[in-house]
Formats: sequence, C-alpha cells, structure tokens
Amino acid sequence: MSAVEISERAGKREWVGLAVLVLTAMLISFDFFVLLLALPHLSADLGADGVEQLWIMDIYGFFVGGLLITMGSLGDRIGRRKLLLIGGTGFALASVLAAYSTSPEMLIGARALLGLFGATLVPSTLSLLSHMFRDPKERGLAIGIWAGAFTVGAILGPIAGGILLGYFWWGSVFLIGVPILALLLILGPTMLPEFRNPDAGRLDLISVFQSLAAMLPFIYGIKEIARSGLQVVPVVALVLGIVFGVLFIRRQNRLPHPLLDLKLFSIANVRFGLLGLFGYSLLTGAVLLLMSQWLQSVAGLSALGAGLALVPGMITSTIASTVAPILARRFRPAYLIGIGLLITVAALVVITQASFSATLVIAAFAVWTIGGAPIEALGIGLVLGATPPEKAGAVSAVPQVCNEVGSALGFALLGTVATVVYRAKLSGAIPANVPPAAAAAADESVASATAAAQSLPEQLGEALLGPARLAYNSGMHVVAWITAVLLAALAVVIIVKLRHEPPLGATADEGAATEAA
Repeated sequence: MSAVEISERAGKREWVGLAVLVLTAMLISFDFFVLLLALPHLSADLGADGVEQLWIMDIYGFFVGGLLITMGSLGDRIGRRKLLLIGGTGFALASVLAAYSTSPEMLIGARALLGLFGATLVPSTLSLLSHMFRDPKERGLAIGIWAGAFTVGAILGPIAGGILLGYFWWGSVFLIGVPILALLLILGPTMLPEFRNPDAGRLDLISVFQSLAAMLPFIYGIKEIARSGLQVVPVVALVLGIVFGVLFIRRQNRLPHPLLDLKLFSIANVRFGLLGLFGYSLLTGAVLLLMSQWLQSVAGLSALGAGLALVPGMITSTIASTVAPILARRFRPAYLIGIGLLITVAALVVITQASFSATLVIAAFAVWTIGGAPIEALGIGLVLGATPPEKAGAVSAVPQVCNEVGSALGFALLGTVATVVYRAKLSGAIPANVPPAAAAAADESVASATAAAQSLPEQLGEALLGPARLAYNSGMHVVAWITAVLLAALAVVIIVKLRHEPPLGATADEGAATEAA
C-alpha cells in the first residue's frame, strides 16, 4: 500500500463523524413516517379539516424538494459543515414549534420551516461524506450506511410514534429528533471537517428563484393530479413548473458560476447513475403505494399492521445497502445494480401472482428491497465519485431530487393506470341489489368500498367488497407487470452503459484482472 493510499484512509474522527451524519440523515424519513400515526391525533386536537391535513403532510416534502439544489449549492459557497449546523439548529427549533402548535395554520408553518431546514441536511451530509472518505472502498461503504439510514428512519418512525402516542401527547413525536440534533451541534464542530469551494462565486438569486418556481409547482401539480385527477389548478402549476425549469436550465448554461453545473451530466457515471435512481423511484414508488393500500383494503390489516408488514423489507434493505458496497470491491457496480434490479423484477412477478396472501406479498417485498439496495447505495456513489469535490454540494442534492420527482411522477402515471384498470374490472361486476350509493363509493377506490361495506348488512357488504378487491388486485398486478418490464430494461441500460466502471478502489485494468481470476 502506497503512502498516498494510507493518507486517504479514514481515521477514528471520520467514522465518528459518519455516525453523526447518519443519525442526522435518518431524521428526514423518520420525521415523515412518524407523522403518519400522529396525524389523526393532532387533527382532532387542533380541529384540522381535510385540506389542512393534506397541507400538514405535504408542505414538508414541497419545501425539501424545492430547496435541495439551492441548499446544496449554498453549502459549496458558505461551507458544508456551517450549513449543516445552521440547518440542524433551525430543524430543532422548528420541531419544538411544531410540537407546541396551537392551530392547524401554526403547524403548517412549522412544517414548512422543517422542510426549509431539512433541505440543508441531505446535501450537506452526503457532500461531507464524499470529502471525509477519499478512499473509494471506504466512501462506498459510508454511502451505503448513509443510504440505509433513511430506511432505518422509516422503520423506527412508526414504532417510536406508536410508543410515544401511547403515553404522551401528539407533539412528542416532533421532539424525539431534538436530542439527535443536539448531538450534531455538540460533535459537529470537532468531528466534521469544513469544506467549501473558494471559486464558487456568488449565489445567483435569479437561479434560486427559478429553481423554486420550477420545483414547488411541479411537485405540487404532480401530487394533486395523482390525488384528484386532471384539474385546472394542478395542471397550470405543472405547466408553470416546466416553464421555469426550462428557464433555469438555460440560465445555468450561461452563468460562469451556475447554481448547478449542467456540464457534469455529460459524465456517464453521473448521467446514468441519476437515471437509475430516477427510474427506480418512479417505477417502484407507485407499486409500494398500491401494495400499502392492498395490505389494508384487500388483506384486511390495520394501518399499523400494514406499516409493520413492511418492516421485514426495510430491514433487508438496510442490510443490503451496507453489503452492496462491500461486494462492489470485488464485482463491477454496474453488474451488481443490474442483477439487483432483476431480483426486484422477480419479486414483482411474484406479487402479480398474489391474490389474497399477505404473507406472499410481505416476503416478495423483502426480496424486492434486497434487489433495490445496490442502485440506492452504489448509484449515489457513482455520481459522487465522478463529481469534482468542489461541486459535490449541489450535485449531492440531485439524487434526492430524482427520488422526490420520480416518486411523484410514478404515483401520478402508474397510479392512473391502476385506477383505470380497477374501474374497468369493477364495471358491471357489482350485484344489482347493492345500494347505488355504495356502488358509487366503490367506483372511487377500494378504500371507499371498504368504508361503504361497513354500513351494509354482512351479505351485501361481501357482495360489494368481493368485486372491489378483485378489481384492485387486477390494477396492482398490471402496474407490477409494467414496472417489472421497465425495470428489466433499465437493468440492461445500466449494465451496458456503466460496465466500464471497475470495482471500487480498482483501476480498469485491475478490475478486468480481478473478474478474470
């Protein structure tokens, strides 16, 4: 081992710093999932109506998605550690504000602040990792652990939320992250290095405005279309977002110091790594949503039971995210990603064969997440590994943007396909003796059918639920088949376009020799 290689190896300070960054990143998914359980409690206490409940849930994601690129670029300019500590302080204060909110409007405002400061956490933690771990093998492992933290947050969110709500008031779910943020503020200044790009130039405020004006209405439009169908306001918002997105891209190409350097997308690892992350989020996000609803409305599990049913898959995802970078030291990342996607394809095919077996679906989901882990862990590593260190802040935001936009698009596009199939299969299948109001409710969704069946005599309820559940199965199966076919195609693209990338820490010649051995 050369002196240069030894100097690149991380020490105790870097690994302790990784633990701090991982705990901080975990809060992003934790904060979302813990709110799912608290929403009924806080809505009853604050008197939040249906629209206010939607804004309480969605405003956080809107601001995180809309500000990621801006915050990542800001970190390049003022310092990534400084931005992380500012964001951690703001997130903690906003958490306290949310916990002690006295009205729906106050909670919505607090959630917006959480989104604003939360947008600093993802790019800051990820870009700091790329600076702290210079050795490709160690960086791959660190990113895999970081990626697994989001799944851990999703596991702990419902569990911790259920425990807290059993003993305390709903605001306690917002306070649980404050001690972690206090740990960040105490250890961050000594355990995390500072890094900024001295040649980044001034922050272009017009680009910041265009980025926000593109992302916020775009994400809002997609989510509303997925929720309520094609309506004037969401469609106008979507078009507005696209227009500002085009203006943003044109301006970045002209600026000497852009908010996001689009020339980086000419690098194959960056371009196809992001394509893989975007495609995986777009395709599997919709199936996951449909499967979550299936567990409740078809398999008959409670909301908590459906959440716990996903825990085995989340556990396997966390383990696989850590193992994938270790395997990538021996095998080319493109092959691991491609084979992983094909494993997910096989799991989706199994789901298409499940009619009413929750056990089969839960097991298939556990296999699915094993296959999806390499694209999450190694895809981000490919992107960051090909990015100049001084530009890592802005680029670190892009994978999360791909996840946000991809998931929203998947819900809108594939969710629409599922709805069309559901209504087509349900048409004419409900017996004539079922009351028209109940039949109309069933036409809206299988959840509405379940609610309507509860108000009917048992025999009529079963007559309504039977066709609705079969129709929902058909919709979910069609979407799973579409996803499986497109994921298989994505796997081929990744293998072909990124096969040149050697195993982590090896040169191209060493990678060829290792695989030939």
